[in-house]
Amino acid sequence: MPSSAPSGLDRRLFLTSVLGVGAAAVGLSGCADSSAATAKTAADAPLAAKVPRGTSLKIASFQNQQQLQFKLAGLGDLPFKVSSWANIGAGPDVINAFRAGSLDVANNAGIPPIQAHYQGYDAKIVAINITRKPNYLFATKPGSDITSVKEFKGKKLAFSQGQAQGVVLLRALKKAGIAYDDVELVPLTSNQFLTALQSGQVDIAPLGNQQAPAYLQQYGAKGARTITTDVVDLLNLLWAPTSVLADSAKAAAVAAYIPYWAKGAVWQYEHPDIWNEEFYVKTQNLTAAQAKSISDLANKPLFQPSWDEAIKWEQETADLLAEGGFVKKFDVGTLFDRRFEAIAAKAVPAEYRR
Repeated sequence: MPSSAPSGLDRRLFLTSVLGVGAAAVGLSGCADSSAATAKTAADAPLAAKVPRGTSLKIASFQNQQQLQFKLAGLGDLPFKVSSWANIGAGPDVINAFRAGSLDVANNAGIPPIQAHYQGYDAKIVAINITRKPNYLFATKPGSDITSVKEFKGKKLAFSQGQAQGVVLLRALKKAGIAYDDVELVPLTSNQFLTALQSGQVDIAPLGNQQAPAYLQQYGAKGARTITTDVVDLLNLLWAPTSVLADSAKAAAVAAYIPYWAKGAVWQYEHPDIWNEEFYVKTQNLTAAQAKSISDLANKPLFQPSWDEAIKWEQETADLLAEGGFVKKFDVGTLFDRRFEAIAAKAVPAEYRR
């Protein structure tokens, strides 16, 4: 693919735009294991075995999913205080919250850490859940006649280079042999995609599997459709600012949080009927059938003891972005804090490690 800028996309303006940060929710607290300590330490120092008493974290929980998951799974005994559950999900919003000091740890895909690095912000990946099935598909605007990725050529495509949707689109274009200059990448954030589709601002936008049913219910009769892709966004990860991980007490709390995160994902996968009803039906206003169509596509959690595959995929992704001039080429190994590498795998049964 050519490295020239896609038409219609001002990368400098896009990278420096300031996005809103979601509001924080109520905290969840648990017992602490030892006396108070907030000592700063080198980011590569050994992790403390226990979380010092009084330690707290501000954790992202988009649409309150994490609290609900923990509540349903009986995982409410965190060994530290959660001072806020922040309703923040999109990568750009997470980076802004990290910068503002209003967030300590977040759940995202592989792209946001790359974007943060390019923007000069230092954060590290601390846990990884590998995904094997696509989490996204492409939706057309109402009245569109587009039926395949090969027909994206010459079209306006919603593009967020700092989010998973962005890399899914770039990988799909590359697989279809479509150069960046053959399309118009319209810089948006994912929370703007639906409005852009509905208004005809873009011809195509990547949507999460969970968004498609409601979109088609509203616009399917007007000619909107979805186009599936086999492009996989491999990484579902936890990450945190390096400044947080340099605090020995907070680093210990992050390490203690990872097993809960992993066990919560396993519980959700093993109890789709409960999750469908309690989250999709009761909080997202989907029908039971729509909820089931989403959970049927859910990935089985995979917490590998080694991050080698994840690092290889992340490097390929960063290189793909560098090809298009979106970021500068760099070694993504610097994004991974391997002190945390085996924690998630040790927390789950063997069937979720391979």
